[in-house]
Amino acid sequence: MTTVDTRRAAPPLPGTARRSPAGWVLAALWAGAAAVVALWWTDTGSVVGTAGWLTGGGRIAGLLCGYACAVLVGLMARVPLLETRVGSDRVARWHAMAGRYTICLLVAHVVLILTGYAAQDRATLWHETVTVVLDYPDMLKATAGTVILLAVGVTSVRAARRRTSYEFWYYVHLLTYAAVFLAFFHQLTLGDQFNGRPVATAVWYVLYLGVAGLVVWFRVLAPVRLNRRHRLRVDSVHQEAPGVYSVVVRGRHLDELGARPGQFFRWRFLGEGMGWTSTPYSLSAPPRPDMLRITVKALGGHSAAVALLRPGTRVWAEGPYGSLTADRATSHHSLLIAAGVGVTPLRALFETLPGEVTLLYRARSAADLALGAELESIARWRGGRVLYALNGPRGERPHITAESLRASFPGLAGHDVYICGPHGFAQDVYGELRAAGVPDRRIHHESFEL
Repeated sequence: MTTVDTRRAAPPLPGTARRSPAGWVLAALWAGAAAVVALWWTDTGSVVGTAGWLTGGGRIAGLLCGYACAVLVGLMARVPLLETRVGSDRVARWHAMAGRYTICLLVAHVVLILTGYAAQDRATLWHETVTVVLDYPDMLKATAGTVILLAVGVTSVRAARRRTSYEFWYYVHLLTYAAVFLAFFHQLTLGDQFNGRPVATAVWYVLYLGVAGLVVWFRVLAPVRLNRRHRLRVDSVHQEAPGVYSVVVRGRHLDELGARPGQFFRWRFLGEGMGWTSTPYSLSAPPRPDMLRITVKALGGHSAAVALLRPGTRVWAEGPYGSLTADRATSHHSLLIAAGVGVTPLRALFETLPGEVTLLYRARSAADLALGAELESIARWRGGRVLYALNGPRGERPHITAESLRASFPGLAGHDVYICGPHGFAQDVYGELRAAGVPDRRIHHESFEL
């Protein structure tokens, strides 16, 4: 068990919670899609016959697919405004939704265009497909990009994700960049909306170069600067519970990172066979000027290998990310509900959230209560409460219901409630909180289930 000094002044009471810019961001994205449709509309005269309708539909789908590809890459860029103000979990869901839209639009574009061309040329669909792929400029590259995007889409389906490792999914997903690059050129070469229209062409270049710049800056240059500046290394590894380990990371000037309790970083541990994968782990203690700490449960190959890390191992980190912070607080009363290793960000919040704070910790047994001694210590100095929901002697699970929550926490509807745990647990607790009368705006959680 690691020891973290919790002797400090009680945190100040909350001010006004910051509003998320999510609505404005979504409005801008949909406005961009409307502008793309308007581009087709203003450049298209009358649509005549079956071939004309099929081709027109294929061009609309193609333009929207090209726009969606740029949005898809932009959402992968880890822009701080999105990651910390909108929330990494919401951005991840937007990215997943944009990916589904992109694949559907891609299939519609290919099928409608080829069918329309075949009807126009009075040729078979196979003959038209071969002609387009082999004879049209930039179509071989576009075809390769299409195949890659379809492969990324297939491996992102939930059923396929369950059957593949995170590492495999991660590297296949990175091929999205190559797919978008390969498909870009045929849009300008063959797109009627860009031929002879320099303004539209310039806007399309600005769109793609803009998102490419975001990726280069926030996914390459910013992490390089962070890690050259702070020179992170593993200081120590400690077992907290069966299969749960804390990793203490030290470095220079860590206060400059601007990390907040409740946030997470993406971590690579170099030199231990773990440097090929970037994995998100939450801070399990408030960040200090010389130290960060994460607590990890062995759930896969990467997380299991954390226990084997040696002191001195170099660390590559990206972040901080996430919006599960005190900025969401709207009340002087907070309830934190954790399950399993989901206690890690809530442990940091338990120490630092203002006002009256109670932590409800769900685990199978007392032996599975990671960081339990720290939680009790924090509760003593700040006058908070820690409650446990453990399995019974025969393994029966306690039920967290709307009735039990109202009975245990008087005035629950006026609390800010932070939830962190497995997706199914978080969903169930969210439903019970809403049934107990807690407004949606007071329920704070981050879920990366896509």
